[in-house]
Order: sequence, then structure tokens, then C-alpha cells
Amino acid sequence: MNPLTVRQRDTATGPVLHVAGDLDFDQAPELRGRLDRLTLSPGQCLVLDLSGLTFCDSSGITALLAARQHAMAAGADIILAAVPANLLRVLTVVGLDQVFTLRPDSSAAS
Repeated sequence: MNPLTVRQRDTATGPVLHVAGDLDFDQAPELRGRLDRLTLSPGQCLVLDLSGLTFCDSSGITALLAARQHAMAAGADIILAAVPANLLRVLTVVGLDQVFTLRPDSSAAS
């Protein structure tokens, strides 16, 4: 098990959260709690940089969907950046590649 870490940096367009480690049943609540405390404004863009993600189960995907809902409720956009190949495959199979905006890296939040 790789512990989940979430680091935040703020940019002109909105926050970038670098998510690393395992996003699973035990650790997904940590990301959800972090998102609950994150203030977004209309027009901002929340970027989740997943380049350090080593594992993501269905609880992790649910946390990503909660992040999308949080952003939409605030009138903000959301981007998943640097999605690992194994997670990208799962997102594609279940159709979430059509729900999320996906980018190859977090440079969209400069």
C-alpha cells in the first residue's frame, strides 16, 4: 500500500492538486475531505494531476466523480491531468473519458 498524498498549488486559473499514491477504499476519504475544504469560484479550473497515482479502485473513481461534482456546483471546470495508463483504460471502458476533460499534463493550469 502506498500512502495517499495530496499537494496543492494555486495558479492564476485555479488550484492544482497533485494526487500521489493509492486512491483506494481506505484512502479515498482523504481526497474527498480535501475537496470539501477546497473553495472554488465560478470560472476557475480545478486540475487533478494524477501523475503520481499508483493505484485507483472504484472508491477512488467515486472520489474523482465527487471532485467533478464539487467543481460543477461552484461553477468551475475540472481537468484530470497525467492520468496513468491503467486508470485511463478503466475510465475509457466505463465511459468516463467522455465525462472528464483529460490532459497529458498539468500545464493547462499555468
